[in-house]
Amino acid sequence: MIDLNEMSRVQLQTWVVELLAEMFELDQASLTAESNLYADLDIDSIDAVDLAVKLKQLTGKRLAPEVFKNIRTIGDVVDALAGMTEQAA
Repeated sequence: MIDLNEMSRVQLQTWVVELLAEMFELDQASLTAESNLYADLDIDSIDAVDLAVKLKQLTGKRLAPEVFKNIRTIGDVVDALAGMTEQAA
């Protein structure tokens, strides 16, 4: 299980990029915080749900539905995960 509290924001983004590259067979080098999950990476709504499930499995924490539906970019995923650590603190 990944401990989000022990990761810096840079480490968190690197981890999210690696996860996305692995899950969706994407070129890791082309992924940035500004990469749009839907427009740039061709992730559809089913893929997005798969991502949310995978994040819960790896972190033990569930993204709130209202947070999840507002995620558009890799940076948004990082923000959401960082926000979960701040809530726990």
